[in-house]
Amino acid sequence: MAKDVFLIDGMTCASCVANVENSIKKIESVDDVVVNLTTEKMTVNYNETELSKDDIISAVQRAGYDAKLFSGDKSESIENREERKLLVMKKRLTGSIIFTIPLFYLSMGSMIGMPIPTVLSPETNPTIFALVLLLLTIPVVLLNYHFYTNGFKALFALRANMDSLVALATTAAFLYSIYGTIAVFQGHIHSHLYYESVAVILTLITLGKYLELISRGKTSQAIKKLLALSAKEATILQDGKEIKLAVDDVTVGQQVIVKPGERIPLDGIIIKGHSTVDESMLTGESLPIEKAEGHKVYAGTMNGKGRLIYQVEKVSKDSFLSQIIKLVEDAQQTKAPIAKIADQVSGIFVPIVIALAIISGLFWFFILGESFQFAMTVAVSVLVIACPCALGLATPTAIMVGTGMAAEKGILFKRGDALELAHQADTIVFDKTGTITEGKPEVASLFVYGLEKEDLLRYLASFEAMSEHPLAQAIVKEAEEQQLTLLEVDHFESLTGFGIKGQIDSSEFLIGNDTLMAREGISLEQVKLDFEAMTLSGQTPIFISKDKQLIGLVGVADKIKKDSKETIRRLQEMGKDVVMLTGDHHQTAQAIAKELNIKTIFSQVLPNEKQEVVLTLKEKGKKVAMVGDGINDAPALVTADIGIALGSGTDIAIESADIILVRPDMLDLITLLSVSRLTIKTIKENLFWAFIYNVLMIPIAMGILYGINGLLLDPMLAGLAMSFSSVSVVLNALRLKNRKL
Repeated sequence: MAKDVFLIDGMTCASCVANVENSIKKIESVDDVVVNLTTEKMTVNYNETELSKDDIISAVQRAGYDAKLFSGDKSESIENREERKLLVMKKRLTGSIIFTIPLFYLSMGSMIGMPIPTVLSPETNPTIFALVLLLLTIPVVLLNYHFYTNGFKALFALRANMDSLVALATTAAFLYSIYGTIAVFQGHIHSHLYYESVAVILTLITLGKYLELISRGKTSQAIKKLLALSAKEATILQDGKEIKLAVDDVTVGQQVIVKPGERIPLDGIIIKGHSTVDESMLTGESLPIEKAEGHKVYAGTMNGKGRLIYQVEKVSKDSFLSQIIKLVEDAQQTKAPIAKIADQVSGIFVPIVIALAIISGLFWFFILGESFQFAMTVAVSVLVIACPCALGLATPTAIMVGTGMAAEKGILFKRGDALELAHQADTIVFDKTGTITEGKPEVASLFVYGLEKEDLLRYLASFEAMSEHPLAQAIVKEAEEQQLTLLEVDHFESLTGFGIKGQIDSSEFLIGNDTLMAREGISLEQVKLDFEAMTLSGQTPIFISKDKQLIGLVGVADKIKKDSKETIRRLQEMGKDVVMLTGDHHQTAQAIAKELNIKTIFSQVLPNEKQEVVLTLKEKGKKVAMVGDGINDAPALVTADIGIALGSGTDIAIESADIILVRPDMLDLITLLSVSRLTIKTIKENLFWAFIYNVLMIPIAMGILYGINGLLLDPMLAGLAMSFSSVSVVLNALRLKNRKL
């Protein structure tokens, strides 16, 4: 299976999205397709052995739209495409206004007593009047030709969209006006002309589109800010000389010089110098971070007052910043489940509107005996007022703002649906080490049986130096502080979930938990009291035996993070069930759980059993969010409804999680849930107003109020209302930025 992104041109509303999606879904070799109106991108998962990219592009073209493969080129960025579209739309709008204002004045001026030159008066010179109106209308129609090319192409392909409604409405009015103009030329001076309606509708809808583009541009500000962080050049140290190179030309291994106040151009590791670096735009961390030799630096961050020389580890396209931008764009491209409501409606909405327009016009003309002009007004108003732009924008605009807000705070969504699902989780499962705790354990107590403390620590450290486990590092660190010389280990073997074993000077050593000792038949009776005291205080016990005889017990403690208690308290206040998963002994886990007021714990859980715990909770009907380090907990993260990797560093793009909290800060989890809740609330508001607008306005356009109070909706007012309904939805999405988290 292949996954490709295509740029789609010509989409204007939710029914366009449905049309494009349906045209691709019909192809047998396609597994999944998602089209986003706001980003104008289509993501397709397909079998590349049976289907080519050109086949997909052809299918889109048959549906009435244009497509091209998205190459990721900077000229194809949202920002650049928006600028180009805005410029084109501005020219189109300016031209339309220039011709529409005099046209509107001439048409309406005489009705309300405004002065009209005698030569252009409909009373004294009706033929010149009608001809001038026609000549003023034609440029407006030509300037907005895309409504007709897109609209009729989609209509003939039986996939009508918003452009189809506008094209049908204005074409009907224009043709009727042409008929009226011919009648004027034949002497019927009171023939009705709709030229001003044609021009005003096209101009107002273009104005709405222009305002919508400006508003939509603001929804992608987060990506624009991130893109602005990318340095264009890097200063390379080569043969003792400083050389300026374009960032894209720098390769891995080259040395980069960063002077005080400069932006760091690429990811790398410092080989010389000391400074502070502002990483706030990547992590949300407001305070600058101390950096020295051996520390990593990331593209887009700002150097402080020191001079740094570092070695490049990743080229521009693989940098941490590029990965963040890609994740944010991918999340904005993914469709949230709630968006399916709009898609399902819009797919059948436009054909129904066309049918309603025809039925209402025929009803007023044939059944109620109104004039053809009256019936025409009703039909045109229905077609214009019902354009489903607002429906198409309701979900993607809110998701763009929500994911952008989150990215600025160091919270990255890998999928748009994760944004919706996050706040729905009712059970939050935490891994203990490195998530609830600091992940930097220290030796807290040491019990020795039959030998010196230094000897026991030397044995332990010799084995643990070969292990990557966080607890092992604590013991090695303790031995280093006591300046102990380590011994040579033979036949080292890691026993997953239990501990390690090996030999020193032909003696067999076992180091691990009580389960390992029990499995190997080693009695723990003599250390029972020490073991209980250790576990009750929250320490993790590590046993060590030599030739089947217990020789020591070490207690390692991992400090609880300062914000863990507050985070768990707030989650419980929000009504979430909090669960802790740990491989620690039950009594140790109980001690930590008691301090944090966690009621449900699963202790002595092997790595492969974490996934089973998550599955069990899901089988009970729980919606589970798993919070872990994103590497050791990969199976559990994938199995959970939502996987959240906490402080996962630069391995961000390869994690198994759906959401990544860049900082190892537990309280960011509360921010994440707030962003999710407020975004979905905004989407629901948008969908409500988009639906209500159509439900209320279509009957009014059909003339339901005419029989009550004589009110009939003018097609021009219909165009104005339709345009601003779209803008209001986008503006409501932008309100998210000012909401308190």
